[in-house]
Amino acid sequence: MSRLASLPLVVALLGALLGALLVVHPHGQVRTVQVGHCTPLRGLDAARAAGFDYVELSTSEIAGLSDAEFEQAVERIKQIGLPVPATNLFLPATLKVTGPQIDPAQQTTYVTRAFTRLARLGTEIVVFGSGGARRVPEGFDKAEAFEQLVDFGKRVAPLARANGITIAVEPLRREETNIVNSAAEGLQLVEAVGDPNFQLMIDFYHLASEQEDPSIVVRARSHLRHLHMANPRGRVFPLEWNEYDYAPFFAKLREIGYDKRISVEASTKDFPTEAPRAIALLRRAFQ
Repeated sequence: MSRLASLPLVVALLGALLGALLVVHPHGQVRTVQVGHCTPLRGLDAARAAGFDYVELSTSEIAGLSDAEFEQAVERIKQIGLPVPATNLFLPATLKVTGPQIDPAQQTTYVTRAFTRLARLGTEIVVFGSGGARRVPEGFDKAEAFEQLVDFGKRVAPLARANGITIAVEPLRREETNIVNSAAEGLQLVEAVGDPNFQLMIDFYHLASEQEDPSIVVRARSHLRHLHMANPRGRVFPLEWNEYDYAPFFAKLREIGYDKRISVEASTKDFPTEAPRAIALLRRAFQ
């Protein structure tokens, strides 16, 4: 065999070797997880000063603005220069999605208004926590309430898709709502809705509060679109790796190659000092 003829074989072998090295050492690759901050509009300047990659605003706050106020908000967000790829607080507590008092027409009117505005902001993920809106009334059948959530998801997912948005259902601890409390239950809802624009997010605070096994991350890998983070001890900013047992959760996220976003949703008494520390901690957690 001539040297020229053997050249393609050598190139192929080198390519295979490089591919094998990348498989053996996946954590050596540069990760692109962005760290954001859940904040109302008034917190935009502080979030930028702290060094967050983006802000996660309130859907209900944006939807509740007058037209003039919304235009002002759009301009201010542009001036601040932080993107708004995600929002939370999807539904006001008064807009029920379970129980005997639901109003599908009212739901559609609100969601259409919210999504139209969020599309202007470039929002891609809308977190569906909304514990008050989805709380099942006393005496109402839980199985029927779950089917109402499935129906709601099937009706609003196409509206989300039309605006370039994916809804990410957020499991909430029992103290905040009485349905879809675990990530496993959230995954069940996502699978029942069966729409690519209705997916799952996981908030570590709620996961820890419900004492759920972090291995759910692996089960949910194909549906996981977003994360929230707080130190469960006080729901405060995460600052130190050893302040809580964070390792198993982030090990599972690294295992599935999670490369999207994680938003700090927590309180602090010293935002200018603690926010940069939280950002640094979370960036290291994915390395």
